[in-house]
Amino acid sequence: MVGGRGVEERRIVPIQGGRFEGPRLRGTILPLGEDAIIAETNGRTRLDVRLVLATEEGAHIFVQYKGLRVGPPEVMQRLAAGEAVPRDAYYFRTSLTFETGHPNYLWLNDILAIGVGERPPSGPIYDVFAVT
Repeated sequence: MVGGRGVEERRIVPIQGGRFEGPRLRGTILPLGEDAIIAETNGRTRLDVRLVLATEEGAHIFVQYKGLRVGPPEVMQRLAAGEAVPRDAYYFRTSLTFETGHPNYLWLNDILAIGVGERPPSGPIYDVFAVT
């Protein structure tokens, strides 16, 4: 048990890479970092992720986020089995912080963001919003 929760599994998953795109930045997710996952016996999944973004102009941005994915047991079992499940069938949210020294992206150092996630078989997808 961790913090009073029944832990079914703890995994460290290396970040494999990916892409990101938004109105103020776009680029690639570098194959650096990790996703520390705690899968609890009740089906709840807790995430602790660290990764590095590389913008199209070469800026590097360190991202750290914690998250929670939870839903009805049958939905969580389907997700664990790698099935496609509609994002409105479960709750998947993250809170993100950013660090960079690149002058074009210093504004990221001063915001918190919230991510709304989904977990298709190909890997997680997030819509990320700055909290204003």
